Amino acid sequence: MSQESYLFTSESVSEGHPDKVSDRISDSIVDAFLAADPLSRVAVETLTTTNRIVLAGEVRGPDSVSKEKMEEAARRVVKDIGYEQEGFHWKNAIVDVHVHAQSVDIAQGVDSDGNKKDEGAGDQGIMFGYACRETDVLMPAPIHFSHAILRSLAEARHADNNSILGPDSKSQVTLRYENGKPICATSVVVSTQHSENVSQEEVREYVRPHILKVLPEGWMCPEAEFYVNPTGRFVIGGPDGDAGLTGRKIIVDTYGGAAPHGGGAFSGKDPTKVDRSAAYATRYLAKNVVAAGLADKCTIQLAYAIGVSKPLSLYVDTAGTGQVDEEKLAKVLQDVMDLSPRGIREHLNLSRPIYERTAAYGHFGRTPHDDGSFSWEKTDLVDALKAAV
Repeated sequence: MSQESYLFTSESVSEGHPDKVSDRISDSIVDAFLAADPLSRVAVETLTTTNRIVLAGEVRGPDSVSKEKMEEAARRVVKDIGYEQEGFHWKNAIVDVHVHAQSVDIAQGVDSDGNKKDEGAGDQGIMFGYACRETDVLMPAPIHFSHAILRSLAEARHADNNSILGPDSKSQVTLRYENGKPICATSVVVSTQHSENVSQEEVREYVRPHILKVLPEGWMCPEAEFYVNPTGRFVIGGPDGDAGLTGRKIIVDTYGGAAPHGGGAFSGKDPTKVDRSAAYATRYLAKNVVAAGLADKCTIQLAYAIGVSKPLSLYVDTAGTGQVDEEKLAKVLQDVMDLSPRGIREHLNLSRPIYERTAAYGHFGRTPHDDGSFSWEKTDLVDALKAAV
């Protein structure tokens, strides 16, 4: 029996969090290669620490994306985020690039031969997608609000050259659920980097309106459960305060723990890697199922083997809210979308430089852009799904 009344918590981290700096640098490299050649293959990881950035991984793409270009991309990202600190500065940081050619063993399993063999998955793995009716973007409310708080703070920081805030911050929102639906916040935590000459009370009052703007009216937590910089000080932040690595915030990137996760990170990977593209496809399908009124909640799993084009399995769970038999729905989903790596990439038009902007504030629940980014958030399968069931 499912639990109907409970507390649930999700967290987010800002674009200036060390791991997110690393994610964005890695995705800037993906975009650089895809802009030069949509058939590029990229798997690049980034380490950030005190005034040092290290890139490592494998690529197959045009020589025009040189080590110098990768370094330029890394410095641009750090500058855009806003790091000009003594311990981490876009201009002064040492950038080491250790990126080499893709393994031929991987390439032969992934590439199509143009005749008998279709493009295979870039790795084995399982990917999950999820959607629910808790918010207008069909995302779980705790992660949606956690992201929105930090985005609001970041927008204010970027708009004010004299902002008291620094780039690094974290949020955490706990919601009370009654009868399976969120009704209010019971606690909110925001830890944000700040300048040295401000008091914690000033920081607290700076943050408060951003919480009130994001949460529905009447949902604010009790004052005693509103925590801002609980340690009492957050001046040293970003990679100077803690090392960052690509791919360490996979729950922040997805559903805040409200749904299963297959374990694969997204950033730094081109769309032949099903860790990324199939996770986008499962979100796309789950969102369209809910948007079509076929369920109030929907979890979808796909599984792949490296070098094999067809998915090994597709699983659908509507948590008892479905209007259609789940086995039938699974068959319909495979009819309305080709779930081979090539099929996903072409359906969602993923072989474009659209990934850097995904690196912070979640890959899901976002607004599709004219450049094709967040295409997996469209609900353009609704009519086809309704007709098929």
